[in-house]
Amino acid sequence: MNRFTYEKAQDVPSAVEAAAKSPAAQFIAGGTNLVDLIKENVARPERLIDVTRLPLNQIEERPGGGLSIGALVTNADTAYHAQVERRYPLLSKAILAGASAQLRNMATTGGNLLQRTRCYYFYDTGTPCNKREPGAGCGALTGNNRIHAILGTSEHCIATHPSDMCVAMAALDARIHMTGPQGQRTLPIADFHRLPGDTPERDTNLQPGELITAVELPPEDFSQHHAYLKLRDRQSYAFALVSVAAALQLDGDTIRQARIALGGVAHKPWRSPEAEALLVGKPATREHFQTVADALLQGARGHGDNTFKIELARRAIVRALSRAAGLEPHS
Repeated sequence: MNRFTYEKAQDVPSAVEAAAKSPAAQFIAGGTNLVDLIKENVARPERLIDVTRLPLNQIEERPGGGLSIGALVTNADTAYHAQVERRYPLLSKAILAGASAQLRNMATTGGNLLQRTRCYYFYDTGTPCNKREPGAGCGALTGNNRIHAILGTSEHCIATHPSDMCVAMAALDARIHMTGPQGQRTLPIADFHRLPGDTPERDTNLQPGELITAVELPPEDFSQHHAYLKLRDRQSYAFALVSVAAALQLDGDTIRQARIALGGVAHKPWRSPEAEALLVGKPATREHFQTVADALLQGARGHGDNTFKIELARRAIVRALSRAAGLEPHS
């Protein structure tokens, strides 16, 4: 573990200013991912800026009817918030499917968005990893890659994004609010996380010194027909091999709108609006769900140990959509 300085920010402008002074500065709140990375010598910050005192821990109504979740709201408080449970139950269920109760009590909305991608080789400093050390090579490509990505990969990285919360937020079209040295800006969650490409060391499009302040959920109503399906090696406290956040709006049995996001299969939550559009105006049937599953998985490629994920994801998509449509019970 390297030496670093530690300070507590008193407000958002001072936090951003402190981060701008050092390229190796990092914000810390719950620390459920960052502390592990520091212990493993994967993250080596020169300066830690504690943001837990900032006024970013509220869930508030938006003027247009949406909901704003502050960056410092814990995962537990989000999952059990009355408005989230009533209006965005997909998000509540996804959060409760992740981690453990103890971690959810500490982990924050902003920290969850910034979880580093999951890979054995990324966490093991004795093995090559382009994400940890650009140009070193990717040990997972020819190594143990059972948990790794099947979509959006590159020759430089096949790691997967670990968050359950982000998969649901991707399906709900959340927007990320940030403040940095250049002022405030907002990104759709689809543009927040990155695919590895030639720069696998960059997980997000967050700029240096930028601080996430809130996540905004739009007012669209997917509260009636939704499902979060997480397939994993054990029932609790395990990352997803494949997860599916499915949300539908129905007129009778006809699909008016569909949202589907996948977790455990790519470097970011995976969505395809083009595939979702195949369901619009169609009856909610397993046959149509199988068609959209094939479209979502177009281009999927296994790397040996993880090839099974392609068929697993196909079946998971059909099952999640069937549950969302009420064709089979939720377990």
